[in-house]
Amino acid sequence: MANQANFYQLHGGGIQVTYSTTSITGKPQLNFHHGILVKNFSGDEILTAESILGNLVTVFLVRTVDAGSTTFTLLIPAVNLPASNSVHIATEGITTQHKFSIVGPHTGQREFYSVQPLHGTASFVVF
Repeated sequence: MANQANFYQLHGGGIQVTYSTTSITGKPQLNFHHGILVKNFSGDEILTAESILGNLVTVFLVRTVDAGSTTFTLLIPAVNLPASNSVHIATEGITTQHKFSIVGPHTGQREFYSVQPLHGTASFVVF
């Protein structure tokens, strides 16, 4: 049986993302770099959800108590690895601005999306 991918290195549009489903500590890790913004996430800071599109891996880039937040979601496709344990993939990164107000209910659209094509490699790595 082929190994399942557990390490992803992706980039596009100035975004660089490294995601591992596990690590030496046993926890997932995600490193995000876009311009001067560099964020590193581990364990419970990384939210994952299965969907028909693939696995959705989400982190909070900005979180405020009074003005909303910004998340980044990496769409992880199903991957069949070859014997080399590494394959090129193309996917999407979605940056979402979540708007709300403490003054009163926000009317109109509350989520605004920016979709960035990403490409790179999916691999199996022994940690």
